[in-house]
Amino acid sequence: MYAIPLGDDGAELRPLEPWQAEEFLAHMDRGREFIGARNGLPDVVTDLESSRAFLRTYAEKAAADTGRIHGIWSDGTLVGAVILRTLDTRAGTAEAGCWLEPAGVGKGLVTRAARALVDWAIEVRGIHRVEWVVASGNEPSIAVARRLGMTRDGVLREDYSYRGKRHDMEVWSVLAPEWRAAKSAAAAEG
Repeated sequence: MYAIPLGDDGAELRPLEPWQAEEFLAHMDRGREFIGARNGLPDVVTDLESSRAFLRTYAEKAAADTGRIHGIWSDGTLVGAVILRTLDTRAGTAEAGCWLEPAGVGKGLVTRAARALVDWAIEVRGIHRVEWVVASGNEPSIAVARRLGMTRDGVLREDYSYRGKRHDMEVWSVLAPEWRAAKSAAAAEG
């Protein structure tokens, strides 16, 4: 298995696979309330079988080249993940997403992991547009979209029903030429 270093602090990005269902469930249990405040995943991954089924869905997406899931490990512990919820190489589009348990917050892990995943989607898979869809009240996730150089395309008013309440969803995106220009500018500065 491969691991992508996410910086000098030892954090890593690695594929998450069905055989890691116990570790994934333990991660979800540690962050269930925190993650569930903004993400429906804790309502889906509730026991070992549902954990395995969720990871199996992404293994099938990876095999079909329609999505990916990568875990974020910090100090050897799974603390979050970034996903390509959708990946359509024919259309050149993808939707990225993320979550973290409290132990991973405030370290820049999601930004670093999402940057690696978006870069792979654009540079390796030829994706032209990567979207980030987020509830309007989810300021930490919106901040990640901004740090990734994404542009807010618009708001889908009351688009998503979650735990009995309708939420506005913001659509953010970055296009491949914008991504490459930002990478070139960063390389020139650094």
